[in-house]
Amino acid sequence: MFNFDQERFLKIQGGAVSLAPRIDDAITTAIANGADNLFFLGTGGVAYLMEPAVQLMHRNSSFPVFKDYPAELVVAGSSNLKDTSIVVMPSLSGTTKESVAMLERLKEIGCTLITLIGHADTPLGLGGNPALVNFAEDDTSSESFYIQSLLVALSVMRVRGEIDNYEALLDELQSVPDALLEAKRAFEPKANEFAKIIASSDYHMFTGAGNMWPEALYYATCILEEMQWIRTRPVHASDFFHGPLELIEKGVSLILFRGEDALDGLAQRVADFAPQYTDRLTVLDIRDFAPRNLSDEMRALISPAMMATLLERLSAHLEVMRDHPLATRRYYKRVAY
Repeated sequence: MFNFDQERFLKIQGGAVSLAPRIDDAITTAIANGADNLFFLGTGGVAYLMEPAVQLMHRNSSFPVFKDYPAELVVAGSSNLKDTSIVVMPSLSGTTKESVAMLERLKEIGCTLITLIGHADTPLGLGGNPALVNFAEDDTSSESFYIQSLLVALSVMRVRGEIDNYEALLDELQSVPDALLEAKRAFEPKANEFAKIIASSDYHMFTGAGNMWPEALYYATCILEEMQWIRTRPVHASDFFHGPLELIEKGVSLILFRGEDALDGLAQRVADFAPQYTDRLTVLDIRDFAPRNLSDEMRALISPAMMATLLERLSAHLEVMRDHPLATRRYYKRVAY
């Protein structure tokens, strides 16, 4: 595959899966000690990657779960964030400014803090209890964080008796890194074609539903806007028909992500509407590329990671096609803000 290190990819995704025992031990201990809610506190794109786990818990668990902005919590606080909270704080670098500031507040509160990081010798690496390290870089971090946050949600539901096949799901997760790699191989012949669609316009609308929506938001903002300086308009498929549909006309690029969870019917509604009014509807459906040897339940759970792994292939071609490396920035970590 083009500009791709297979061994490195499998090591990183396998590393995420291997964190399952430590995540489960931390969750089990915290709940046994009286923890009564859970916060996912990521900053920027990594916060989007926690959203599928939040959705899963909202729909399948009665354990209260919150997702908030560390930058706002530092200022305003929350009546739900207390010493009986479990806080999961992801950060690839371990140095994210807003999250480091929140770290000090969390120490004062005295809650259980689980950090998910790529580098140990950092503020968040040293501040977590536990700090769970799985080295990754931008091109491999999305799948890793999706897997880790899924493990958090599954662990909470196991401890509370809200899931009866935890061990079976963990066993099946062992095969997910290879399944992601297989999906990459299946998509590679199409990756350049999809990259041309992105490169052919400086404005795209993105949409998706269920656990596809966080990946649509992530790819539009954190990859195309931040790393390629391409303007996007991400909108949830549930909101598409409440305003954004009026922007659809001939020549407007609309990109629809489709997965395998129960909410794909909302994406179908967009797919039925858009071709009547734009000649630039693009549908990327993981069912066209994901291996079918995984169970229906597992494919639904890892749909976001599967989409992310396809999009990495697209991005690898896009940065060369546009002569714009993904690491190029004008402002991010380059100027004061």
